[in-house]
Amino acid sequence: MSLLDTLNLTHPIVQAPMAGSTTPELAATVSNFGGLGSLGSGMTAPGVLNTQIDTIKSLTDRPFMINLMVLSKQEYTTIDTELPTWLSEYYQDNTIEYALPKCPAQNFSDQLQVLYDNPVPVASFTFGIISAEQVQRLNNLGTRVIGTANHPLEAKAWADIGADAVCVQGVEAGGHRGGWLPQSESDPLGLLTLIGQTRACTDIPLIAAGGIMTAQDIKAVQTAGAELAQLGTVFLTTDKCGINDTYKQALIDASQGNRSAETRLTRLFSGKLARGLFNDYLRDFAEFESANALPPYPQLNAMTKFMRAHASQNMDAEHLSLWAGQGVSLVKQESTNELLNRLVKEL
Repeated sequence: MSLLDTLNLTHPIVQAPMAGSTTPELAATVSNFGGLGSLGSGMTAPGVLNTQIDTIKSLTDRPFMINLMVLSKQEYTTIDTELPTWLSEYYQDNTIEYALPKCPAQNFSDQLQVLYDNPVPVASFTFGIISAEQVQRLNNLGTRVIGTANHPLEAKAWADIGADAVCVQGVEAGGHRGGWLPQSESDPLGLLTLIGQTRACTDIPLIAAGGIMTAQDIKAVQTAGAELAQLGTVFLTTDKCGINDTYKQALIDASQGNRSAETRLTRLFSGKLARGLFNDYLRDFAEFESANALPPYPQLNAMTKFMRAHASQNMDAEHLSLWAGQGVSLVKQESTNELLNRLVKEL
């Protein structure tokens, strides 16, 4: 059975989760159209997540996906590094108040419990891998499980524990890298190479992600061996997306030649590699880019959020994390349904 049939989809389009950017309304719109709408919930408190799941269920009777970030208890409870001196000086120079939280991220165990208590059609996971027992428990509730991989060995690991599919994320992808093995960082693979190498070591169904912006891109990854295509950046400038106007305008400007469309992989915002538009923050603090010089994820993410909040309030795109894939020059200001119709018309 094809993944399209397994997930009960009409079109081979998955809307990427993109924590902090997606909304229940966006997910439901894509699902109602016949694709797989997704909600990036890794940064969402368990109680809010439960409410958002109920909201999506009220807006669509079609399959949808909830995405969580796999973090250990040590990772989501611990801040054991100092605020970097350069960041402290930036806060002082710009009179930005900050107070580090007790925990740098949401409790993953509590978030996962929400999916046990309020089952969803599809659950996907990034930044790590869950156990075979957790996969089985979700499957027993009627939930399909999708892993994320930047390297063939990560995809095989998901196949080995019984996942229903793996989203293979090429180096072109915007936002955070989903892998967790050292190989995924030491030799980042382009999407077509990643699909080919993954196909050679496992027959688990694949969803392709990374730089996919057009119907032609979707057809290309299907020819390469993926069954579905996951698109993220192209949805960011549509009406149902939840990003702020400053971020959205920066993406539009990049597509219209009013700012550079150059993207960079950086750790400077969160401590974990992520791709976004190059801006003043990435330029001014580039000397600190080394993993050894920065607090790890999610600690640095908790430390820089005050800068990002200040930038958002002041419509300052130069100190926002402008996550975007390498296809950002092709974004358009349109409704979510207009985008979906345009894609399907050309498939």
